[in-house]
Amino acid sequence: MIHPYRLTISCADRPGIIADVSGFITGHGGNIIESHQYSDDSSGMFHMRYVIDPANLRMNAEDFQVLFLPIIERYAMNFKLTDTQKKTKVLLMVSKIDHCLKDLLYRWKSGELDFDIPCVISNHPDLKEYVEWFGIPYFHIAVPKDEKGKETAFNATSDIIDKYQPDTVVLARYMQILPPWMCAKYQNQVINIHHSFLPSFMGAKPYHQALERGVKLIGATCHYVTENLDAGPIIDQDIARVHHYHQVDDLVRLGKDVEKSVLSRGLRNHLEERVLVHNNKTIVFG
Repeated sequence: MIHPYRLTISCADRPGIIADVSGFITGHGGNIIESHQYSDDSSGMFHMRYVIDPANLRMNAEDFQVLFLPIIERYAMNFKLTDTQKKTKVLLMVSKIDHCLKDLLYRWKSGELDFDIPCVISNHPDLKEYVEWFGIPYFHIAVPKDEKGKETAFNATSDIIDKYQPDTVVLARYMQILPPWMCAKYQNQVINIHHSFLPSFMGAKPYHQALERGVKLIGATCHYVTENLDAGPIIDQDIARVHHYHQVDDLVRLGKDVEKSVLSRGLRNHLEERVLVHNNKTIVFG
């Protein structure tokens, strides 16, 4: 089985980029089997994602990056080439609310989402038995309310992340705020699902806030975590309709279904490198 390469590029827009990149690939025997480009007039940036069949490519991924260097330098590109033969490692974090975690574990176990799970970290012990049934290590790190205790807990959490070296961390309803230094350390590597259609109803208990406002739509937002709470680049969103007779429990029930689908869809786009980040905005190639 031939595993394709994925190529993503971001740089200042100017003539010749597509011709030079495509010419390099085809000139070395590669076949472009998926192609997306976007030129952002507001920022002057150009973004590209190619999927390449390397069956007849006359070089491996390492040689590709070396030989492609003159083009990278010519356009001052932010460049990434991925050999999809290697699975992405996704570390999951959760608290007590389990629907997003269980949904991701199902999609992982069934092969619907193709990634590896090195471990799960939680600030509660509740899901330990469930996670370990899948043969996945489970680490319980309690997060106290005092600042010193929080610092110790997050240092221990960071140590585990560094030990397993995941490519991505997913906060599958992990109900703690990561400190700024962790957000900076794992920039654009930590994905969160927020149970609100951001930027509305940020922070705690968004369904209670929504009910008080008498909304007719609730939603969920999958986004990258930054030091600005619930304000990171948005990967995906969706909504569910609600009515005047719905109570908080109804909103929570409806919202859980939206949260699961938005998180899994956002993670899939991230795993397939369809998401390119520029400043606090994302380009998501379908």
